[in-house]
Amino acid sequence: MIPCLSLLGGQSPAILAILNAEQLARILESLERNLLTPIPLCFVLGVVCTRIHGGIKIPKELYLSISIFLLMSIGFIGGHELAHEVQLHGVGTIWKPALVTLLLGCVTPITSFLVLRSVGRLSIADSAGIAAHYGSTSAVTYAVANSFVEQTQHPANSFLPTLVTLLECPGIAIALVLGAVLMAKERAQKGGGGKAGEGKLWEALYEVMTGQSIMLMAGLLLIGFVSTMFMTEQSFQPFYDFFQSKGMLFRGLLCIFLLEMGLVAGSRLGDLLKVGPFLVAFGVLMPLLHGFAGAYLGHLAGLNLGGCTVLAAIVSSASYIAAPPAVRLTLPEANPTLSITAALAITFPFNIALGIPIYYEMAKWCGAT
Repeated sequence: MIPCLSLLGGQSPAILAILNAEQLARILESLERNLLTPIPLCFVLGVVCTRIHGGIKIPKELYLSISIFLLMSIGFIGGHELAHEVQLHGVGTIWKPALVTLLLGCVTPITSFLVLRSVGRLSIADSAGIAAHYGSTSAVTYAVANSFVEQTQHPANSFLPTLVTLLECPGIAIALVLGAVLMAKERAQKGGGGKAGEGKLWEALYEVMTGQSIMLMAGLLLIGFVSTMFMTEQSFQPFYDFFQSKGMLFRGLLCIFLLEMGLVAGSRLGDLLKVGPFLVAFGVLMPLLHGFAGAYLGHLAGLNLGGCTVLAAIVSSASYIAAPPAVRLTLPEANPTLSITAALAITFPFNIALGIPIYYEMAKWCGAT
């Protein structure tokens, strides 16, 4: 186990303990295993290509089609996992952790938005766009956290994949609603406000909640749940093979999607310099805050030590899979350079290298066993 700070409780005045050579080697191996892979490297290729004026261009229709598939896949597999958990264990073991997860999914985008807007002084669109990424979760971070707790001989509760699914939609939806409603309010005030402005706010709220990204994720989650409950395993398998997030099709399309995001991010890289130091601090400190909330509330909900650690890790992670297409479709004014860079270049490597062991210590401090 990597020694690290119990951030609260005064067990150590240092933020991080000194790492020995063996532990440092494990961290570097973890970074190599997760960062030097095709998906994040395609994002880097897009950035580099734009900066050197390369000729790569992704057709808009292809990009939109890939976005639709990714959103459908996340919703469908999430519904399948939820139905599978209900079939195996019913709702008795999962309702408290599920309730806590939904609460965290509502709180994390709001706290992120408030910090970005009030402290970082970012625009409404950019604040909402980044908050959507931090309200969602990283599947890779979940996988690494789950592997970490298994190595410590404290495996997480079996229904943790369901909590990952539950965390996806509310965080993204709330951030997008915040952005759309506040932008509509700002436009209404500039245009005179009044009852007409209030009407536009409700119209914006309705459009976001019934928009393509949220309807696809929520609708396919319901479809995945119902079809899993009523179809035979043999008849369901072809649909699972098509949508599964670990499959060849999903990962290949995700590479194309990240390449496009890299092209967009690279074209607006200069904007990052304006808020660089703040974004770095945000990408490290906010995950620690959200991680402690996840560990503490997970313990109150009855999760074991491994479960609290994994919940803290996914709550503190930031998505570069589900959130980007949702933000791009709903808030096109948001600068993807800020959100993708914060999620993929700051929070993701921090969590993989240092964050997960810290969340483990947080869970122990909270009393999880």
